[in-house]
Amino acid sequence: MQDSSFQPNFPAPAPGQPIDELALAEIKGAILAKLRLAVGKDAGMATKHDWYQAAALALRDRIVHRWLSAEKRSYDAGRKRVYYLSLEFLIGRLFTDALNNMGLLKIFEVALGDLGVSLPELRKCEPDAALGNGGLGRLAACFMESMATLSIPAIGYGIRYDYGLFRQIINQGWQQEYPDEWLGFGNPWELQRPEVIYDINFGGGIEHVDDKGRDRAIWHPSETVQAIAYDTPIVGWRGQHVNALRLWSARSPDPLKLDAFNKGDYVSATAEQSRAEAICKFLYPNDESPAGRELRLRQEYFFVSASLQDLIKRHLASDGQLRGLSSKVAVQLNDTHPSLAVTELMRILVDLHNFRWDEAWKITVATLSYTNHTLLPEALETWPVELFERLLPRHLEIIYRINVQHLALAEARAPGDIDFRASVSLIDERSGRRVRMGQLAFVGSHRINGVSAMHSDLMRETVFHDLNHLYPGRITNKTNGITFRRWLMLANPKLTDLLRETCGDAVLDDPTQLSLIEARASDVEFQRKFRAVKLHNKTALARLIGERLGIKVDPTALFDVQIKRIHEYKRQLLNVIETVALYQAIKDDPNGNWVPRVKIFAGKAAASYRYAKLIIKLINDVAEVVNNDPAIDGKLKVVFLPDYNVSLAEVIIPAADLSEQISTAGMEASGTGNMKLSLNGALTIGTLDGANIEIRDHVGAENIAIFGMEAGDVMMRRKQGLDASDVIRNSPKLQRAINAIGAGEFSPGDPGRFESIAHALRYLDHYMVSADFDSYYEAQRSVDARWQVAPAWTRASILNVARMAWFSSDRTIREYAEEIWNVPVNPITPPFQDAEDQRGAAG
Repeated sequence: MQDSSFQPNFPAPAPGQPIDELALAEIKGAILAKLRLAVGKDAGMATKHDWYQAAALALRDRIVHRWLSAEKRSYDAGRKRVYYLSLEFLIGRLFTDALNNMGLLKIFEVALGDLGVSLPELRKCEPDAALGNGGLGRLAACFMESMATLSIPAIGYGIRYDYGLFRQIINQGWQQEYPDEWLGFGNPWELQRPEVIYDINFGGGIEHVDDKGRDRAIWHPSETVQAIAYDTPIVGWRGQHVNALRLWSARSPDPLKLDAFNKGDYVSATAEQSRAEAICKFLYPNDESPAGRELRLRQEYFFVSASLQDLIKRHLASDGQLRGLSSKVAVQLNDTHPSLAVTELMRILVDLHNFRWDEAWKITVATLSYTNHTLLPEALETWPVELFERLLPRHLEIIYRINVQHLALAEARAPGDIDFRASVSLIDERSGRRVRMGQLAFVGSHRINGVSAMHSDLMRETVFHDLNHLYPGRITNKTNGITFRRWLMLANPKLTDLLRETCGDAVLDDPTQLSLIEARASDVEFQRKFRAVKLHNKTALARLIGERLGIKVDPTALFDVQIKRIHEYKRQLLNVIETVALYQAIKDDPNGNWVPRVKIFAGKAAASYRYAKLIIKLINDVAEVVNNDPAIDGKLKVVFLPDYNVSLAEVIIPAADLSEQISTAGMEASGTGNMKLSLNGALTIGTLDGANIEIRDHVGAENIAIFGMEAGDVMMRRKQGLDASDVIRNSPKLQRAINAIGAGEFSPGDPGRFESIAHALRYLDHYMVSADFDSYYEAQRSVDARWQVAPAWTRASILNVARMAWFSSDRTIREYAEEIWNVPVNPITPPFQDAEDQRGAAG
């Protein structure tokens, strides 16, 4: 009997259409076949996880059909391909995401229900893929989905981390890190490609030989690691196109030295394998030690080299030659981590394919483009020359040669200007000789883009000012976006239903249709439905908070949300100090007209970032005091939800009333959490930083709460000094809050625990927490006043949703495709002519 999972796909029903009984029977048969033949269980003995595996594999079969067809079409047509290199891909759970995009969500839900299994329960069996930290990785995931949606042939390249970042546990208020064993039960989405293996070399020395009058470099490495490919299909909307996410796992060519093992030296017998496997164990190993820094550089070169070898092999198989590489291949470097692509592509072209240097350089620059995500110096990576020389000697030679011609151009542009040459050099001679990776990516790319209008302007004015002068026109802007399929349709189905009811089903394909609800923003009945959706989502979040933390929160209170990586510039500290000041104000006047508020925090601090971890402890200590003080009668609650990930975000974001986007002005490149929250009806309180500016311009200044200094003000104040004692003297609320924190009122068992925070707020206010406090506090009280007028708040919330269409990642990817990659974009083809026709078809 043929496995029914390999029968042809039945067409997915258009929204609202009844399910075809034949299709339903086919799906049930496919799931049962997978349960028996792939999982090895009978229905009566199967666990929830068994059912999840069977359903996922049945779905994967249908995706693979589309995937192979899409691959063949694009290769047959000779289409240009995009290769997206990123150290992070925060893809989250794929099951319902893929079901939704394939148009099979309803039919699988019914099929599983008929088999006695709940789809929502199965979804919980899937772990979040631990392949990223925060916004950078989530953006890469949104972009991969949008490239598939727009039928752009693309492959994402990254590392298949065994444990990813880490699993965050909060123990007595402190963050503790544990391995995130996301692969513990296997991964039904990936397909191992054991035949796709590339040698990645490290160390050794370089031999230069004369090859018919040309100098030829031969690298004799001292170590080789093998990269093994694992592919995960990424489904576009309506299943029209499927791309691949290819992740690399590391192994030693000689995983077991049998002679050593037979002698009883078991440690030495597997030492090479352990060293190789370390490359893909964890995302962002602690780089405080020399060994940690070396591992970071090994990780970056490992995935860059494997990816470039792979795409070159693909290109040669379809095109036969490399001279026209840039006409068929676009490589996007997602942040500075893949900067070694510049030197690796040059090495491949010059050393392995005998291109002359100048021609290889033209090909490299025309093929590569670089997205910068931050102006923070620590993110614009630099590596000691000594480490480079020991680990990647040939690449250091290539960097030196690139730098020679690069500095010659600098000298021609500004003769005799030593400071100019020093500022643009790929080697920083002032800090113990270090290779500047951000500079390398800039020089080796034909386009460098920022991720919001403000960020791109600041790149031109600050970190890349001199490089922009040397290579004018290379910097462009591509404001980030988010996929509405994940962050509206899946995360907020109740709101999606309301939008379909109001705008028609065309809103599922065309986000500009969201604007149709603008006309209903003041409509009493529409506002009632909108508030009911929000209350439903808040009740679900309140339930989760109760289950995980044992804290009871009121769903009718204002849910004030700050969910992001814990970092000083993101200013969770400003939020918690305002929380302390508000708590003190409520205690002073417990019968005042206070708006009940729940402060919700979530996010991880880097394992080595001690100050950020201390901020997490402060949040939890303040929560312990505030939540257990009967004097404030529950008017204020503080919640820190541990182990923030995509799945947790999908519960928090639809429930948020207020979105905290309060980074120090000039330091947040863009943000995407601000977009997700606004799309789901949260009002933003924020600085004029990153994409907050563009959000303000789209939703209207009256529908966002802006406070604080602007980027120019921040730079000016820093020049004047970081002492904030003058600000604190003039702000009784701030002074009282800092004194309470510093004196141990929230840490009675350890009164000095937060002295360092209090000291920094007074005298080392680099992130302008104290300087912006009064403006922030007043903005929060304005938020309180608006909340108390429910129709006005709801109207502003509706307008936020209505005006967010521009922030779709589909728009962002169209801009990349047209202005950087030079690849065509195919429009989404809906399964109906228009919303009216579709409703008629549904009967």
